[in-house]
Amino acid sequence: MRRIFRILSAAGLLCLLLPAGNILPALASSPEKVLNLAVSADIISLYPYAELSGESIRYCHLVFDPLVRWNKDMKLEPRLAESWEQIDPRTMRFRLRENVVFHSGNPFTAGDVVWTVNRLKDSPAYMALFEPFASARAVDEHTVEISTHRPYGLVLNLATYIFVLDSRFYKGEGGRSVEGRPASAGLRASGTGPFILEQWTRNAEMLLRAFTAYWGERGNVDRIRATVIKDGARRVDSLFSGAVDMILTVPSQDYGRLLKDRRVQFAAMNSSRLILIQMNAGRRKELADPRVREAIIRATDNEALVNTIMRGYPVAATQQIPPHMDGYNPDLPPRYNLGRARQLLSEAGYANGFSLTMLSPDDRYVNDEKISRAFVNMLAKINIRVELTTLPTERFFEEFDAKSADLQLIGWHPDTEDAANFSEYLLMCPDADTGYGIYNSGNYCNKRLDELTLACQTETDHARRNAMLREIEKIAYDDAAFIPLYFEHYAWAAGMKLKNFREILIPANIPYLGDLILD
Repeated sequence: MRRIFRILSAAGLLCLLLPAGNILPALASSPEKVLNLAVSADIISLYPYAELSGESIRYCHLVFDPLVRWNKDMKLEPRLAESWEQIDPRTMRFRLRENVVFHSGNPFTAGDVVWTVNRLKDSPAYMALFEPFASARAVDEHTVEISTHRPYGLVLNLATYIFVLDSRFYKGEGGRSVEGRPASAGLRASGTGPFILEQWTRNAEMLLRAFTAYWGERGNVDRIRATVIKDGARRVDSLFSGAVDMILTVPSQDYGRLLKDRRVQFAAMNSSRLILIQMNAGRRKELADPRVREAIIRATDNEALVNTIMRGYPVAATQQIPPHMDGYNPDLPPRYNLGRARQLLSEAGYANGFSLTMLSPDDRYVNDEKISRAFVNMLAKINIRVELTTLPTERFFEEFDAKSADLQLIGWHPDTEDAANFSEYLLMCPDADTGYGIYNSGNYCNKRLDELTLACQTETDHARRNAMLREIEKIAYDDAAFIPLYFEHYAWAAGMKLKNFREILIPANIPYLGDLILD
């Protein structure tokens, strides 16, 4: 799902420490049920639409609420929208819950949904995702209609990203905080979610407390302390020591240890998140030659990466789409072949190789730095010398957006849980006006691929749409558009005090902590 684009400052929502009183002693002595959580990376802003990342989505499910959400079976269930119906081929009507309030004390209305949809359409991180949306209209206080430019079958999928904002709060019109102070004096985020944000120290800690006026059923957690622990081994050790109750994410080298230890609970599942490397043909003439790009792919033994560094858990990739998803093309075999890689380089005039730069995060994906270093060693076998730079997530994405390296590693989970989303963001010709291709740091561009990707949005015949998706993958495969590595495995671990640990996990890598029950 997902990564940082640029910060959109709303009501000054940047790095800050919120005035929340003397919280830590209260947590230490209180009989309240407290969840101590260790996470691998932090959000970059309290404003939910500043970034499109797994960290941001998890934060949104704590402090905000979507119109609908996925359940464990990846079926949609009501949240702020109680029900919905298709009015015509381009219009979906949502009936909203009544008697819901924001953390500021402001009432939740259809006007807040309209205001939020407009913010999404303007957000550089989300605009491509919401490009099919033409407008949102409040029919009455608790009914809203969302219209699309053309018939579009993924409106409900996108509604999982409509985390409704408190429009009066974010427009600076005040409203009460739950303590009776002006909103600007206390809260720096106002949603309808199960938890209120109390304090945030960027890249260190976030403190949240239960919202007692929450509209729906919820678990019994009174407070959450989320601590950023970037080192995987330290996260695991903190769980075994009892310093934390749950960790996100789990290093693959510790799977076996966690599975065998009866003091902890461990859960893992296949995912749709593709880990890939993009090749910037706009920076280097060598990478503009498809023979060179294919040579790099053929020098990459992703099966070895999976079986050694990742301990055999992920699925090696040959394309964007995982085998379980509609649009997967079974006719695209693995291509690792060092002899053929050297031959292709020689044909392209680079028998003696050349040098490239590479950028990778060192704390975002499981073993991302190790994978990148192993990849660099693989390219050395065909005389391509790579200067690798690894950075923490926040700094990495600043450089990624600037396309500052010849090769850049990134992960992508399809936001709509639909295969076309890969191409919309990763392969379409970059277009700042629409947001399509906004994370295509390789500057790859194929007009036929773009046409097919857009056509998928309105194609309602399942067989024809699958054929289009398979053709897209064949085009990218033949063009050697990117270097596919593997589909990451999601894994979580927790102590025994989490009574419904497995029930709150879904394949989209979002633990629903608002539903959590502690012993």
